[in-house]
Amino acid sequence: VQLVESGGGLVQPGGSLRLSCAASGFTFNIYAMNWYRQAPGKEREWVATITNTGGRADYADSVKGRFTISRDNAKNTVYLQMNSLRPEGSAVYYCKPTGSFCKNWGQGTQVTVSS
Repeated sequence: VQLVESGGGLVQPGGSLRLSCAASGFTFNIYAMNWYRQAPGKEREWVATITNTGGRADYADSVKGRFTISRDNAKNTVYLQMNSLRPEGSAVYYCKPTGSFCKNWGQGTQVTVSS
């Protein structure tokens, strides 16, 4: 399993970013996909989940209404559109499929929200 996150960067509060995660090594279209994030000195936390078909998404309360998870099964890629970013959103963001088969994490992509 390979997970390659990208799209992070430095953004001002209130700004937007779109993260991507290219997945390989498993049958992408049969697994739900998740985004997580980890801020310095804090535990990794769940951000959002999308079902295998993309028909349903769930979000942590802290991002609901501002973040949107989506996927393109033809490209084996999951996305996270982040709007109205806040400084507390600064973290390394990771994607991971649902399921115990995937033991590893990708390298993540750094998001820094600062003026």
